Amino acid sequence: MSLLFKRVLLPLLILIGLFAGYLTLAVRWSYSTGERAGWVQKLSKKGWVCKTWEGEQAMVAAPGMVAEKFYFTVHDDAVAEQINQLMGKRVALHYEEKVGLPTSCFGDTRYFVTHVTAVDDISLTPGVVVRTTPAGGAASAASAASAP
Repeated sequence: MSLLFKRVLLPLLILIGLFAGYLTLAVRWSYSTGERAGWVQKLSKKGWVCKTWEGEQAMVAAPGMVAEKFYFTVHDDAVAEQINQLMGKRVALHYEEKVGLPTSCFGDTRYFVTHVTAVDDISLTPGVVVRTTPAGGAASAASAASAP
């Protein structure tokens, strides 16, 4: 029994402990954090065993340009519900990038959205801003268009 423990079970326990430590570090440590603004086009819960929210956001740098797609994963159901409520509106997705996760059970992407906020305006160039929410009627819209 002692020989079996020393040669088989102890190395196996050490390997399991090292893997658990690596996994804990990979889940808790963020390679980068940031935010991306655009329009969420798709959000769906997918997976055979591990269900995660997977989404797609269209980001446009300037009018007339081709939209770049940002693929992301959401673990928190409350954040996914907020994104669903803001679907079709311009939003900023706050994310953490995780690298080194061993399986797709954590999500299909490296980008894990932790928070979402609605964005009310679009900055086209420095000094040129387009409001996406009505300012209170046609009269205020006309005055906003004539403002410097």
